[in-house]
Parts: sequence; C-alpha cells; structure tokens
Amino acid sequence: MLTNELDALESRIAQVVSLCHTLRTENDALRAQLATAEADRARLAERMAAASARLEELAQQLPEARA
Repeated sequence: MLTNELDALESRIAQVVSLCHTLRTENDALRAQLATAEADRARLAERMAAASARLEELAQQLPEARA
C-alpha cells in the first residue's frame, strides 16, 4: 500500500515539475512578446510626436483667416 502511495506521489510531483517547466517557458515567451510590444509602442509614440510637431509647424505657416 505504501508503495502505491509513493508511486502516486511521485507521479504527481512529476506532473507539477512538468507544469512548472511549461509555465516557465510560456512566461519567457510572454516576456519577449511584451518587450517587443513595448518597443513598438515607444516607436509609434515617437512617430506620433514627430507627426504632431510637423502638423503644428505646418499650421503655423497657414495664413490667418480674415473676417
């Protein structure tokens, strides 16, 4: 009886270890995806700021409307 319980416990521990390895791998992949997304967001924010500055510059060049 004790051997069966130990075998069952060993099996469950192996499952937990396997799950931990799987989750660690998924976590690493998600961290990499997050880093890529953050870099993309920063790049897009810079592009938007540059476009906004350019639009502001162009707006300053427009003649004022006369009533």
